[in-house]
Amino acid sequence: MPMNILGMIGVAPPGGGATVHVIGGGIDREYLRRFAQAHEQAGFDSVLVGYTSSSAEGFQVAQYAAAYTEQLNFLVAHRPGFVMPTLAARTAATCDTLTGGRLWLHIISGTADAEQQRDGDWLSHDERYVRTDEYLEILRRMWTADKPFNFEGRYYSVKKAFSEVRSAQQPHVPIYFGGASDAAIRVGARHADVYALFGEPRASVKALIDRISAEAARYNRQPRFNVSLRPIIAPTEGAAWDKARGILARLEESSPRLPLKVEAEFSRRLTRLADAQEVYDERLWMGLVKISGASGNTTALVGTPEQVAESIAAYYDLGMRGVLIRGFDPFNDVTEFGQELIPRIRALVAEREAQAA
Repeated sequence: MPMNILGMIGVAPPGGGATVHVIGGGIDREYLRRFAQAHEQAGFDSVLVGYTSSSAEGFQVAQYAAAYTEQLNFLVAHRPGFVMPTLAARTAATCDTLTGGRLWLHIISGTADAEQQRDGDWLSHDERYVRTDEYLEILRRMWTADKPFNFEGRYYSVKKAFSEVRSAQQPHVPIYFGGASDAAIRVGARHADVYALFGEPRASVKALIDRISAEAARYNRQPRFNVSLRPIIAPTEGAAWDKARGILARLEESSPRLPLKVEAEFSRRLTRLADAQEVYDERLWMGLVKISGASGNTTALVGTPEQVAESIAAYYDLGMRGVLIRGFDPFNDVTEFGQELIPRIRALVAEREAQAA
């Protein structure tokens, strides 16, 4: 099976210097259009449209960008709990149909409590996952039910729910899911078509894949897996490490020195790994984990394009069928990845497919 290569788009240019996050700020339509087109021209299969409690609404961002691209898919991050799942199902199906079957849905049950509370969500961590479980059950039934249905749960109750609009993709829009806590894995293993993991050492990733797969087997399911990494490439390995140290220095200059408060389980895992050592598996660099608050995709692969492509292929060998790659100079890195990295990843995966055949 080929490896899906994902990027990430933002709706406005980030500030100067090295950039950890690409979402936030206002909306620059011209920038969004060019950013999406740059990913398509570079050979990305899809792009993530992120979510924060203050950022632009993802379905509309995806639909706008889709109007200026032909094949690029859009993985829209979506938090359950802020609209009814019946409406979310119709919104996703509408967007998928109007974009010609190019919508993927990334379910994020929550991040930090303060972030959730900005949108009026006061549920605890584990309660959010109970709500997500109900939400996703209704979502799937809305997409697939051939007649109205009722549902009674702790957080949602619907009577004679039904959708006349169906997604272009069948049986429904693919569901991505993230989370490493016990509560997250219980829900994600039941519902996810693709389970998204952050870039951890290969041994940790393998253990997590095995754990999620065992839980999914209880529901006769076999989710695919995706890993998120931040490539830092240069013509020589030494130059790549110089580039990595330069990114760290610029982030240290621009980042406020605040106490690190880590709430998400994935962030706790990354923090523990960064405390233990700086580099794993030849070139998985943990140096940016703490300066970023251990939030999101902050572990980097440092080396030449050939070396980084080999490291990504090693995750393919573990069972990863997707990789999200984004750099710290978002727009320019998209072009560089398209020229130097993506063709090498695809060639290495094709070799493995040929050997398996």
